Amino acid sequence: MTDFPWLTSIVLLPLAAALLIPLLPDKDGRIVRWYALAVGLADFVLMCFAFWTHYDPTVADFQMVETFRWMSQLGLSWTVSVDGLSVPLVLLAGFVTTLSMFAAWGVDRRPRLFYALMLVLYAAQVGVFVAQDLLLFFIMWEVELIPVYLLVCIWGGQNRRYAAMKFLMYTAIASIFILVAGLAMAFSGDTTTFDIAALRLKDFSLPMELLLYAGLLISFGVKLAIFPMHTWLPDAHGEASSPVSMILAGVLLKMGGYGLIRLNMELLPNAHVYFAPVLAILGAVNIVYGALNSFGQTNMKRRLAYSSISHMGFVLLGIASFTDIGVSGAMLQMISHGLIASMLFFLAGVTYDRTHTMMMDKMGGIGQVMPRVFALFTAGAMASLALPGMSGFAGEIAVFMGMTTSDVYGSTFRTVTVFLSAVGLILTPIYLLSMLRQVFFGTSAELMCDVVPSCDLGDFEMKRQGNEEAACFGTNCVLPADAKFEDAKPRELFIAVCFLALIVAIGLYPKPAMQMYDAKTVAVNAQMQTSYQQFALTHSSTYAGGLLDGVVSSAKAPVLGVVE
Repeated sequence: MTDFPWLTSIVLLPLAAALLIPLLPDKDGRIVRWYALAVGLADFVLMCFAFWTHYDPTVADFQMVETFRWMSQLGLSWTVSVDGLSVPLVLLAGFVTTLSMFAAWGVDRRPRLFYALMLVLYAAQVGVFVAQDLLLFFIMWEVELIPVYLLVCIWGGQNRRYAAMKFLMYTAIASIFILVAGLAMAFSGDTTTFDIAALRLKDFSLPMELLLYAGLLISFGVKLAIFPMHTWLPDAHGEASSPVSMILAGVLLKMGGYGLIRLNMELLPNAHVYFAPVLAILGAVNIVYGALNSFGQTNMKRRLAYSSISHMGFVLLGIASFTDIGVSGAMLQMISHGLIASMLFFLAGVTYDRTHTMMMDKMGGIGQVMPRVFALFTAGAMASLALPGMSGFAGEIAVFMGMTTSDVYGSTFRTVTVFLSAVGLILTPIYLLSMLRQVFFGTSAELMCDVVPSCDLGDFEMKRQGNEEAACFGTNCVLPADAKFEDAKPRELFIAVCFLALIVAIGLYPKPAMQMYDAKTVAVNAQMQTSYQQFALTHSSTYAGGLLDGVVSSAKAPVLGVVE
């Protein structure tokens, strides 16, 4: 079984299953739902078994390498592998996507197309995380855009076409930089290769590294929703159905953080030394900016979207910290936020199915009739605001420790960065708890938006009167007068508890999660420290517009310090 192509099977199984959906004898979508859920669950079990039996977390290099020649003339091969960076994110993608398909159980509008797109998206996400060939990485990155665009455009809210087109334009245009940077790195030097492991061995000039790093930062910055390249995210979340929002927040944002570590840090370590302070500054801005903007949102999903932007700032801080615990914290924050955000967006969808509105001021008082939904929503909010004992606290405290103990940055720079991040931490419980108060205990004269169906009920196009934020996502599409304020059903309880169990488990005992990637993050940070030491010894006066300490006899001179 050692020669079995585990990773290739994990990528291709959902894709092949999606192609078979048109052949299923199904009229009302019931068979398609069970079929898609079974495929997602089978693929998740397959990846768990493969990693349990063939992945060694103590090895930092690529493992389970599978190579098949694809287009030899172009130097393109199907090369997939995993290491500490990819294994936890592959598992996260499988877990979140499988539960999101279960969360979409009520979708009865074009169910064949919906679940086929979800399975294609499943395959593309996993393909991004396991691709070792840079062109294959780009292809998977592009394939992922198509199902997301269609899922938002067809099953979204009133402004779904605008949100879907904005998402597509932002991410598609930004991804051009991945292709250009990949070609530039592949054809540089005496050999031509797209293999990431081989590209590590190439020696790029510093000007070239800086240009490549800047281009990739734009590509991954758009996906990670770094300010000011973030504006597509609130629109996409505001219009997407909740199952799609679960994947957007739980997995797709993490592709940006993964790309920054995999390509920017690993392949361009010298440029990272220059850009690290910029990432730290952008991280602090993201944290405060996202938190402040959350206050101004009356749409629940847009508030959660800006909360995601804020939490992604901690990923940037960890990546920029030059410490083992900081980079490890960035990985743990991606895993933690993937679980927490998916749970919150799922519960937002559960609430919408009852109230038929996302406007928080129209939901007041529903906590009395939906106590289980309120309890689960509160638990998710507590995890998001980094309550000790939950995964959000473990990830964010690791990032804070990494930045505060970094001996690369000057004390003033560290103090300002950590202070701004702490401000974001203070704002987070305020906007989350106020959201809970408005939704579940506020007073409202109208619990439901004024939505009436058009003549073509089969097309589920809804006319809105007085509430442009109202949307029908294809789940339980009924008149507001017929809406039932039921508490969480067994299926909904199961999905939320699956997320909550992992959130609490990681929060109480994060060691098993961190062991999956610790060897890799330590190796990556050691490479960063080596690049910084070489830089500190040869550049004693300037640093990316800042100043170095005048004395650089120590291999770790503070960056952005004061020349004496």
